[in-house]
Amino acid sequence: MHTRRAALAVLAGAASLALTLSACGEDTGGSSSEGGGTIGIALPTRASERWITEGKSVVSDLKAKGYQSKLVYGEDKPQTQVSQIAGLIEQGVDALIIAAIDNKSLNDVLQQAADADIPVISYDRLILGTENVDYYVSFDNEQVGRLQARYIIDKLGLEDGKGPFDIELFAGSPDDNNTKYFFDGAMALLQPFLDSKQLVVRSGQTELSQVTTLRWDGPTAQKRMDGILAESYGSRTVDAVLSPYDGISLGVLAALKSDGYGSGGKPLPVVTGQDAELASVKSIIAGEQSQTIYKDVRLLAEVAADMADDILNDKTPRINSRRAYNNGVKSVPAYLLQPTSVDRTNYDLVLVAGGYYTAAELE
Repeated sequence: MHTRRAALAVLAGAASLALTLSACGEDTGGSSSEGGGTIGIALPTRASERWITEGKSVVSDLKAKGYQSKLVYGEDKPQTQVSQIAGLIEQGVDALIIAAIDNKSLNDVLQQAADADIPVISYDRLILGTENVDYYVSFDNEQVGRLQARYIIDKLGLEDGKGPFDIELFAGSPDDNNTKYFFDGAMALLQPFLDSKQLVVRSGQTELSQVTTLRWDGPTAQKRMDGILAESYGSRTVDAVLSPYDGISLGVLAALKSDGYGSGGKPLPVVTGQDAELASVKSIIAGEQSQTIYKDVRLLAEVAADMADDILNDKTPRINSRRAYNNGVKSVPAYLLQPTSVDRTNYDLVLVAGGYYTAAELE
C-alpha cells in the first residue's frame, strides 16, 4: 500500500472512531507553510451557475491556505472529464477534488491516481464502484428531498386531509448518485399520500427509472412535461410538481406556461427546486416557481479545502457520517452540510442577509 494511502486509512479510521465517541484550467499561486502543493479540481460544467461559484470558492479557499489550484470543467461530457483528470495526474497534482459527471466512469483514472499516491475527495456527488475515493463532502441529500416533499405537503394541506391533488414527479440525472438520495428522501414523505390517493400521478410515471432527467437538463424536462400535459391531463390541471433542481424547474414551468398555466384562471402548480440559482430565485419572487433548496456552496467549498489541507498534512479530516455513503466497494467517510428551504417568505433573510445575493441582483 502506498505510504499516503496507508496514512489515509489510518486517518479515516481515526475519524470514524472520533465520530463513534462523539474545460480550461485556472491556476492560483502560493506555497503552504507546511510544504505547499497543487490541488486538482474537476467540476462538471459551466452551464450551471452553482459550479462556477463553487470553482471560484474552492480555488479561493485553497489559495488562502497556500495552495495552487488547477481547475477544469468537463462540460457534462464524461470522457472529457476522464481525460482532464488524467491530465491533472500527469501534471503531478498532490490531491484531487472531483465532482463527477458520471459517477461510474472514473474507475480506471482513479486507479491511476492511486498508483501515483494522489488522494481523492469526492465532491458533492459520490463516486461509485471504486476503492480509490478517500473522503466525500456533500450536503445531506436525503434531507434535500424531504424538504421538497414537506413543502408540497404543507402547501397542499395534505396532513389536514385535503385532496385529492394531481402531482407529477421529476428526478435528476440517472448517472448522478445524488439523484437517488433526493428522490428517496422526497418519496419517503410523499408515498403515504400516493397510497391513500390524496396524491395522484396522472401520467403513471412513479418509478425513479421513469422520471430521471439526463444531465439535469431543463429543455429535456420541458419536453417531458409537454408530453405529460398532452397525454394525461386534458381538462384536468396539475397541482404540484416535484422537481429536484432549479434548471429542471424552469423547464417544467416553461411547459406549464405554454399550456396556459399562470393565466386565465389556471394557476401554476406548486413547483419545488434546488440550488437557489439566480433565475429561479427571481422566478420565486415573481410568484412562478414556488420553492428552492439553498445549499451554501461556499461552506461546501470550505470543507473540501480544509479536508485536502488536513490530508496533505497528515491530520484527521472532520467527518460526521461514516455509514450512509457506501459506493458499492467501501463506505466512504463523509462530511455532510445541512440544506435550507427557501420561498417568497424567507429568501430575503436567507439569501440577501446571508450575503449570497445582493438585493440589486434579485431585482
